[in-house]
Amino acid sequence: MQHTVPSLKDGSLFKSEGFIDGQWVSASSGQTFEVTDPASGKVIGTMPEMSAKETEDAITAAAAALPAWRKKTGRERGRILRAWYQLMVDNAEDLAKLITWENGKPIADARGEVAYAAGFFEWFAEEAPRVGGDTISATVPGNRVFTTKEPVGVAGLITPWNFPAAMITRKIGPALAAGCTVVVKSPGETPFTAAALAELGIRAGVPKGVVNIVTALKNTPEVGSTLTSSPAVRKISFTGSTGVGKLLMKQSSQTLKKLSFELGGNAPFIVFDDADLDLAVAGAITSKFRSSGQTCVCANRLYIQSGIYDKFATAFAKKVEAFSLGSGFADVSAHVEDAVKKGGEVLVGGKAREDLGPNFYAPTVIRDMKSTMALSSEETFGPVAGLFKFDTEAEVVKLANAAEVGLAGYFFSKDVQRVYRVAEALEVGMVGVNTGLISDPASPFGGVKESGFGREGSRLGIDEYMVTKMVTLGGMGGELQT
Repeated sequence: MQHTVPSLKDGSLFKSEGFIDGQWVSASSGQTFEVTDPASGKVIGTMPEMSAKETEDAITAAAAALPAWRKKTGRERGRILRAWYQLMVDNAEDLAKLITWENGKPIADARGEVAYAAGFFEWFAEEAPRVGGDTISATVPGNRVFTTKEPVGVAGLITPWNFPAAMITRKIGPALAAGCTVVVKSPGETPFTAAALAELGIRAGVPKGVVNIVTALKNTPEVGSTLTSSPAVRKISFTGSTGVGKLLMKQSSQTLKKLSFELGGNAPFIVFDDADLDLAVAGAITSKFRSSGQTCVCANRLYIQSGIYDKFATAFAKKVEAFSLGSGFADVSAHVEDAVKKGGEVLVGGKAREDLGPNFYAPTVIRDMKSTMALSSEETFGPVAGLFKFDTEAEVVKLANAAEVGLAGYFFSKDVQRVYRVAEALEVGMVGVNTGLISDPASPFGGVKESGFGREGSRLGIDEYMVTKMVTLGGMGGELQT
């Protein structure tokens, strides 16, 4: 049963089909899957349950579109991306409503995501004409060496549900700027935002076959396997769990694809005694509870130095107590129960709010956390903040680095020497100092260890979709002719 689209200014942005070779298409099997509103549990609508066949069709379309797209100048590709950016800005409120509807995040968060997502199209519209090579001084007399950058080819992009717009534009933007064509596997939980973006791409002038969107829920593994095994796909970019990333990496090894993976995080958030307390509390709120704690870079372990621990706990709990509720998951309850069982004290929340629906969990703060608790080693991905006490820099850095993953880390301190020491010692790909929000299209986003490799955004982001070609010219030396 389909419900009314929530008062979109432009109802044509609501699409219930996949997008292949410039056409809106259903699954050849006729199968569909339901998408539900996480707040109410009601069905929003259906999308095609696509399979290997549609994925192969999309790959074929992308491969056919590649020669003409890569021949365009960077400036020409940039103009299309710039038009796409402007269309996102012009339709920002509709996009935000779609995100909130199928993802469940607060509308203010959704509006922020749309601005952030559009920013990747703007950024890479500007990077597209600025891709260049190098001239190299050869060691062989008479030789001249230079390099060029070329698009890697067809790229398979697999994105998660927690940022329905931004995770897609962060990959499509640099891929198209580089001259690649793409096949996007949209998230099964949030496919309508992706479809709306594709509709705006048509209006921006993206040629047919350059962007293709495959939709699936239960067939997601089949779609992923088809992308990773296809010789025509030369690049896979994936954002999601470390476990799935390892599987995709194994599958991709058969065709030796270029890969970039942004995988799980377990971000430490450190507050030293000399920190600005109000700034640290505000930063913790931003980092921990953004999108109900469901981002890869959310603070998961909050380490507070002993001298400021009690003050921080009181101030932080007071802020959280004033929150409205956001969606939660089963492992949120498990982590809270485990912490309480092992001596943690719940200051705020600590229980599901089933009276509001099956997906609501009270924002929770737990003090007196220990390293033996599940939350210290597992990513919660929900609105639970556990406060650990520490005494020294060396102690907290050791605790922070104990995780197998290393995506983001945060700390608060006014000591500039400490800032350098701790930033350099943390085993993460990104560090926030005196801030809980580090995402920016201009900044390279990515991790180390089991959080993956490659960088998204920034001037480095476009390199993930390019290969370097070296050209050596022989016989270029000698005397001038007379």
